[in-house]
Amino acid sequence: MVKECFISLDIFRGLTVLMMTIVNNPGNWSGIYPPLEHAEWNGCTPTDLVFPFFIFIMGVAIPFALHSNTFDDSTLTKILARALRIICLGIFFNYFGKIKLFGLEGISLLMGRLIITFGVGYALLGNFTSKIKLSLALTILALYLFLAFGGMEAYKEVRLPGVLQRIGIVYFFISLLYLKTNQKTQIITAIALLLGYWALMTLVPVPGIGGANLEKGTNLAAWIDNTLLKGHLWVYSKTWDPEGILSTLPAITTGIIGLLIGQLLNSGIGKLRIIKKMIIAGSILVIIGLVWHTVFPINKSLWTSSYVLFTAGIGILIFTALYYIIDILDIRKGFKLFLIWGVNPMIVFSFSQIIPQGLRMIEFQNPNSTSEQINLQQYFYSFWILPYFNNPMSASLAGAIVYSCIWSFILCLFYKNGLLFKV
Repeated sequence: MVKECFISLDIFRGLTVLMMTIVNNPGNWSGIYPPLEHAEWNGCTPTDLVFPFFIFIMGVAIPFALHSNTFDDSTLTKILARALRIICLGIFFNYFGKIKLFGLEGISLLMGRLIITFGVGYALLGNFTSKIKLSLALTILALYLFLAFGGMEAYKEVRLPGVLQRIGIVYFFISLLYLKTNQKTQIITAIALLLGYWALMTLVPVPGIGGANLEKGTNLAAWIDNTLLKGHLWVYSKTWDPEGILSTLPAITTGIIGLLIGQLLNSGIGKLRIIKKMIIAGSILVIIGLVWHTVFPINKSLWTSSYVLFTAGIGILIFTALYYIIDILDIRKGFKLFLIWGVNPMIVFSFSQIIPQGLRMIEFQNPNSTSEQINLQQYFYSFWILPYFNNPMSASLAGAIVYSCIWSFILCLFYKNGLLFKV
C-alpha cells in the first residue's frame, strides 16, 4: 500500500499531523500545558516545530513526487493546480464560520454549510484531469476574492492568509526551483532569501511608525500585511498575520532545505553516507540558528531566518533518526499508528478545521443551568471528560487525546480500505 522508500517520511509526517491535532484541539483553550502552546513571541516550543516540519516534509517529498526534471506546460499545470487547490482549501476554512444562507440559523445553517463544504471538498479533492482541477481552483479562488472584496458585510473581515495557504505558495515555488534549477542555485536562493529577509526586517524603516523593529504589530511584515490585506487578517490581531505576506519568503527557504534533503535521499550515494551528511547538515543548521538568534530572534510569527535554520535543523535530525531506524535497521514495529496518520494528512487537516466549528454551532440548554446555553463541543468536554480530572490542564490534554483517538479509528478504516485523500 505504501512505497517502501517513503515509509520513514510518511511516519515523520504522521507524527507531525498527530502533534498538530493534539495542539489544535485542546479540551479547553484556557488550560494548556506550556509545551503545547506557541511561544508568546520570541522563542520556540515543541508546538512551534509543527508548521515548519510540514513544509520541510513537503520539500523532501518533491524529488520523489516529481519523478524527472522535465518541465513543460503539462507539468506546470499540475503544479499550479495542486498549489491553488491547497490554497483554496485553506481559505475555505476561514469562510466556513461566516457563511450565511437565506437567514438560516442553528442546525439548518450548519447543514447548509456542510453541504457547501462537501461540494467545495469534492471540487478541490476530486480526481479530475489537471486542467479541470486548475479551472475549478481558479473559479473558487475568484469567488473567494469577490466575496472578500465585494463589499458584502458577512465577508468583509474574513481571513485570507493561513497555514494551507502558505504551504500551497511554498509548494509552487520550490517545485519550480526543483524543475528549473540545480542544487547550487537552490542553495544560493535559500541564502539570499534568509539574508534578504533579515535585512528588510532589521534595516528598513516602517512607514508611519519609525525605525525597523521586531515587535508585535509595528514591524515591517505587519505593516505590509495591514496595508495589502487590511480587514482580512488573523482574528486575534486584525493588524498583522502570522502567515502574512513578507514572512512567506523565509518559509520558502524551509521548503528548499527539505528539497535539498530529498535530493540527497534520491542521489543513490548509499544510506550510511546519507545519514552522515544529514546529521552534519542538521547540526550545523541548529547551531547557526541559535547563533543568529542573538541578533535576529527565533520567532514563529515572524518566521525569522534563525527560526528557519533552527527548526529545519531539528527536522533533519528527527528525520535522520527515523530514517536510520526504519530504512536501515528495518525496525517497523511500533510505527504503524504514525504511518496511518502520515498517508492521509489532508483529510485530517481539512475536517479538523470543520468539525469543531460544526460542534460549536449546535447549542441547547445547559443541564446545569436553566438560563445558559451550551454547545455540543462544550457539553462533551464538560460532562464526559472534565469530571474525571482534578487538574484542568490534564483534562484539556485528555480532550485532545480523545479527539485524536477518534481520528485514529477513522484513519485506520481508511488505511485498511486503501482510501487515500490527496490534493
